[in-house]
Amino acid sequence: MKHVLITGGSRGIGASTAMECARRGFGVILTWHSQAESAQAIVDCIEGEGGKAIAMKLDVGDAGSFEGFRLALEQEMKRQWNAAGLDGLVNNAGYGLFNPLETVTEAQFDSLMNVHLKGPFFLTQKLLPLLRRDSSIVNLTSATTRVATAGVAPYAAFKGGLEVLTRYMAKEFGERGIRVNAVSPGPIRTQLGGGLNDEFETLLASQTALGRVGEPHEVARVIASLLTDEGGWINAQSIEVAGGYNV
Repeated sequence: MKHVLITGGSRGIGASTAMECARRGFGVILTWHSQAESAQAIVDCIEGEGGKAIAMKLDVGDAGSFEGFRLALEQEMKRQWNAAGLDGLVNNAGYGLFNPLETVTEAQFDSLMNVHLKGPFFLTQKLLPLLRRDSSIVNLTSATTRVATAGVAPYAAFKGGLEVLTRYMAKEFGERGIRVNAVSPGPIRTQLGGGLNDEFETLLASQTALGRVGEPHEVARVIASLLTDEGGWINAQSIEVAGGYNV
């Protein structure tokens, strides 16, 4: 059995990715920060479908905790599955902040940077020794790196940094046979930034060629395919999954 770690797997795109990976035969480790019950519900759902999953607490914004997390991960995988090593890593955990640029505080800026850029950088670095040859990393970025949307400047800037980092990871990890890609969701029905109200959803749908917002599982299927042999010759790419958003 192959194993994948998905950060922020308690809800939204992360939870859907956990489900899709389990359906493809992966043993899934999903992390949560504040949604313990939601994370356990996803584990229960996966196990109810005959899959294997565990949930572990992780604050992606606290790079100092990553060494302890890696040791706990190794112990938990050994205890649960008598397994060692990962075949996939999905850097998905994140949150939204919708403030005009002139009102963003330094503390808000730093928090967004820690979760969306510094966290994926150093978590990947810490977990790299566990990633087997021919494994796959997927970084979640955002269509806001292509389409400027008022109120999300810091979020988009760090997602843009992660998109650049994806190419550098692919370049440097290629000799290990590790593929690295970014998936860039457009408007998706999640709770990011407080979720969608009817008015905002109507606006986003009007800006999308297919005339609606996307669902988490539609992004999750793309992520899961990049973790399998289906995506075996896709590397160093940023794939927008947005239904034709602002084309």
